[in-house]
Amino acid sequence: MKVIQGKEGEIFDIELSEDLLNKNKELAEENKKILEKHSILAIDVMGSIGSGKTTLIKGLVNLLKDKYQVAVFAGDLTTTIDADRIKEEGAQVIQVNTGMECHLDANLVQKALKEIDLEATDILIIENVGNLICPADFPLGSHKRIVLISLTEGPFTVVKHPFIFINADIGIINKIDLKDAMGVDPEPLKQAMFKIKPNIKVVGTNSRTGEGIKEIINCLGLST
Repeated sequence: MKVIQGKEGEIFDIELSEDLLNKNKELAEENKKILEKHSILAIDVMGSIGSGKTTLIKGLVNLLKDKYQVAVFAGDLTTTIDADRIKEEGAQVIQVNTGMECHLDANLVQKALKEIDLEATDILIIENVGNLICPADFPLGSHKRIVLISLTEGPFTVVKHPFIFINADIGIINKIDLKDAMGVDPEPLKQAMFKIKPNIKVVGTNSRTGEGIKEIINCLGLST
């Protein structure tokens, strides 16, 4: 099969966005300084639409809220659906709508930081916009990056989207209860993550029941 491969400088949007990417990195560093000034641990949660990000975040907030003060930025194109669901758990929640953009950026996160009580926040969880491509190039200033995939996305999700795992600290394989129904074995997905980043921590979860969420908390260096 013939494959057309774009060479460096031929893909227009990448070539034109070089200055934008550099500016985003500068703003991300500013965000990190703000967070560290207030001793806030920030966690960027990335994953496809339907992978279970919101349910996972609800589970994290539920287990963490008795010990830590938790805030959440819910990234989406237009709606407040995810933010409304997370708010049920009692966290500070800010909806960040990107319009037509397929990812959050450091500028939007900086604006959102001005809307929360930083002094009353220990942990900030950022739910990125749902996809496995764009967020990889846009650090937000977080201390930890989580990539969530689910078995319903098939057996090739990791090898098809390797770049988002390069800077990830934790890889989550969600919906492990559907292993037999989907005919997808989590182990090759796990090994594919290790091949991309040998020191990544990998956790299998069922976000709906809470299975694996305590292990994620431990991987983040937190406790309940």
